[in-house]
Amino acid sequence: MTKMKNSSKLYLVLIYIFLYAPIIVLMVFSFNSSKSRNVWTGFTLNWYSNLFNNRQITNSLMNTLVLALVSSVVATIIGTLAALGISSMKKKARTLAINLTYIPIISPEIVTGVSLMLLFVMAGVGLGMTTLILAHITFNIPYVILNVLPKFRQMDTHLYEAAQDLGCNGVQAFFKVVVPEIMPGIISGFLMALTYSIDDFVISYFTTGPQSQTLPITIYSMTRKRISPEINALSTIIFLIVLTVLIVMNVADSNKQKKINAMNVRRESL
Repeated sequence: MTKMKNSSKLYLVLIYIFLYAPIIVLMVFSFNSSKSRNVWTGFTLNWYSNLFNNRQITNSLMNTLVLALVSSVVATIIGTLAALGISSMKKKARTLAINLTYIPIISPEIVTGVSLMLLFVMAGVGLGMTTLILAHITFNIPYVILNVLPKFRQMDTHLYEAAQDLGCNGVQAFFKVVVPEIMPGIISGFLMALTYSIDDFVISYFTTGPQSQTLPITIYSMTRKRISPEINALSTIIFLIVLTVLIVMNVADSNKQKKINAMNVRRESL
């Protein structure tokens, strides 16, 4: 039994090394004074200062952030309403709708990218930021639906009716009762859509224009020559921001759970 535990721990350590070693190497070489990716020549912060003076990278980063925020917000609204409609369907229709929702997720991204590009070309829409936003909304909606739908299943359906009995109209009951109940699913769906939008390359590559390149496409174009260490600096900043957000969220959830446990103990003592 002890050998199995030690083997499991060793396996877990190896997995984490495999996952995080490349990120650590990237972060270390973001402080390398030379452009070399395999020889350490000294410590410097020049790549971080040069990063904010590189118009190509900063413009691509702004395009990526604007694209991700706009598409995620719109996809979250549409996906939440779609999940509401699916949850109210009968069993056979609901099963069919859920299966149709899975298809865009499991289909190859290159199929989605090419089909969207052909659709925009046939519709006479010039490729650019507009087509990028529409494409990202399209592939983000299924992720939102699949995150929000379980919350509708977990919710007590009588709460909505009770709110109406207490004087709320349909809209008030939805926003005051239903939305708070499904909010964890909405937030997780939004964050997943935001992450996939920032990370997407294939679909963006087929639906972008020359003046609206995203950060992944800009980095890909640099690989034809040589990736600048400024990309290492930017990747380090993004990783640290994500890590900070995760730590803050975990601490907040932990404090919230402690308060709930303390309230339960007080109630039991009374």
